[in-house]
Amino acid sequence: MAGHVGPEAALAAGLRNAPAGRLGVAVSGGSDSVALMHLLAASGREIAVATVDHGLRAEAAEEAKGVAAAARALGLTCDILEWRGWDGAGNVQDAARAARRRLLGAWAAAQGLAGVALGHTLDDQAETFLMRLARGSGVDGLAAMQTVSRGEHVPWLRPLLKARRSDLRDWLTAQGIGWVEDPSNDDQRFDRVRLRKAMPLLEDLGLWPERLAATADRMAMARTALEALAAEAAGDVLRPDPLGYMTIQPEALATLAEETRLRLLAAALNWVGGTIYRPRIAALREFLQGLREPGFAGRTLHGVVAEPLGETVILVREPDKAGGPVIAGKVWDGRWRTNGPDGTEVRALGADGLAQLGDWRALGHPRTALLTVPGIFRDAELIAAPFAKEAKECDCVLVLGPAAFFQRLAGR
Repeated sequence: MAGHVGPEAALAAGLRNAPAGRLGVAVSGGSDSVALMHLLAASGREIAVATVDHGLRAEAAEEAKGVAAAARALGLTCDILEWRGWDGAGNVQDAARAARRRLLGAWAAAQGLAGVALGHTLDDQAETFLMRLARGSGVDGLAAMQTVSRGEHVPWLRPLLKARRSDLRDWLTAQGIGWVEDPSNDDQRFDRVRLRKAMPLLEDLGLWPERLAATADRMAMARTALEALAAEAAGDVLRPDPLGYMTIQPEALATLAEETRLRLLAAALNWVGGTIYRPRIAALREFLQGLREPGFAGRTLHGVVAEPLGETVILVREPDKAGGPVIAGKVWDGRWRTNGPDGTEVRALGADGLAQLGDWRALGHPRTALLTVPGIFRDAELIAAPFAKEAKECDCVLVLGPAAFFQRLAGR
């Protein structure tokens, strides 16, 4: 049925809102990403290629070398990124996907790339929609994938979301270009594989991938409208602090529609906790209800502690969930960009660090918030802390500051 376009037209449409500059391309060796690499190379866009060797199959290393050889044949550079981090626990596909994003995000930052292009297709969009529907997702989840999104501090581009996988394979075959078939794509232990096998039956019921993807697009429009409502109300309800904690005005929050209340609370929890995915709706509702109970004394969710402060509620990082020590110069707790002299490390300020600040009360910040801000230490000595103790060559700044929080809330 109608609703998808050919590979070249899909790429052109998918790149309309892409940032200027050199792009990275993530290539697994499968048909979708191989087609993306060749289409981008033919478009004249300046690109660099990366492939991830997960080490999960004996063939993985050779397949990565094959991707690198194919990239070089097109006159492109290709970096092979290795991951050996799976401990055998949990869903291997989810673990590999998360590791791939981290590796590619770090690679893109090191290369100074404007973004990373991924080979997701209309089929992937339809499958993701159905998987999230089965999990009971709301509007945001059913909006599925965007042509441009952000994560790991880099734009992720999906310029082939309007192309069908079968069309890409036909295009590759016509060009005489081969690809690798990943045997895990036939492993029916995974939800996506079982769903993919069931798609012909769903199509008989009228649930064509094009229709599912179109519904996901409409959900994305609804999400944009809801984001705008939340962003408009946020200034009266939330006050993010440069030290990484959030102040909530409960009375102002209570005047809003439930969807907006939950959206703002989820955004606040993600910001303070340094997380991407929002809590489950049931947990979020229970947390919100707890904030409104008489005698509210505190609650914990998503790596964040909520506690009363006068007429307000503050959200602070949960101490036990804050990041462990890192060498100064690395990102700490997934939220703080740091810099410090050789031989220093970054860790939570804690009670020992706070004691070295002298009269910390004069800073005007809650003690619980100060305990989980980063400090730059040399052994046990506190060298520097944000907004409290400055030192040469030392710096700790939020990766996503207050202004950026409001921008992200508005979907920008």
